[in-house]
Amino acid sequence: MNTGMEQENEVKKEKSVEKVVPSPIEKLLDHVVHKTLGPVVPKWMSPNMVTGIGALGGAIGIVFALLSRIHPLFLIGTCFGILTHLVCDNLDGFVARERNMGSNRGAYFDLLTDILHITYLLIALTFAGVMHWYMTIFMVPVYGLIIFTSMNEIHYLNRFSFPAVGPAETHLFFIAIMVGSMITSCKVLLTLWGIDFTFGDLVCLVGGFPLYVEMIRLQITVYLRIRKKDKEAEEKRKAESEEQNEA
Repeated sequence: MNTGMEQENEVKKEKSVEKVVPSPIEKLLDHVVHKTLGPVVPKWMSPNMVTGIGALGGAIGIVFALLSRIHPLFLIGTCFGILTHLVCDNLDGFVARERNMGSNRGAYFDLLTDILHITYLLIALTFAGVMHWYMTIFMVPVYGLIIFTSMNEIHYLNRFSFPAVGPAETHLFFIAIMVGSMITSCKVLLTLWGIDFTFGDLVCLVGGFPLYVEMIRLQITVYLRIRKKDKEAEEKRKAESEEQNEA
C-alpha cells in the first residue's frame, strides 16, 4: 500500500510544473496574496473558479475602459478590474498547488484568460482614446508571444519561467496608464513628426521596449532548452539502439 502511494507521489512530482519566478515584485505579490487570501478561499472553490473570477473582473474592467470614452474617471473601474485579475491570476495557482488540483486544462485556461484580457483591454483603451491604434499594434504582439512561449515551455519542458517583466509588472504598468490618463484627461501631450502621443502612448512606448527585450530573451532561452532536450533524447535513443545491437 505504501509502495503504491510512493509511486503515485513520484508520478505527481514528475508531472508537476517547475515554477521559476525571477521578479522581486512577483515574489512579493506571491507572499502577500498567499498569506492573506490563500487561507480564506472556500474549500469548494476550484482553481478554475478563481481564474474565472479574475476573468470576470478583467472583463468588467474592459467595460469601464470603453465607458471612459464618456469620461476618464470611468478608468477607476478599470483599475479595480485589473487588480482583481492580477490577484486571482496569482491565487489560482496557489490554490491548485495547495489542494493538489493542478491540471493541464487549468494551466491552459489561465494563460488563455491572460492573453484575452490584455488584448481586449488594449483594444478598449484605443476605442476610448486613452491611446492610439499604432501603440496598440506595437503592444499586442509582444504579450501574445510571451504567453505563446510560456505555453510551449510548459508543454515541452514541464517548466514555467515567469518573465523578468512579468504579470505583476504588466498589470501595474496598465494601472499607471489609467491613473496618468485620468490626470491628463487623455489629451495629446506630445506631437513628433506629425504623430500624436497621449500619456498612455508615451508609457507604452517607454515600457514596451523592455517587454520586447524580455520576449526575445525568453524565446531564445526556451528554444535552446528544447534543443538541448532533443539532443539528450537523441543520444539516449542511440545508446539504447547500440545496446540492443550488441545484445
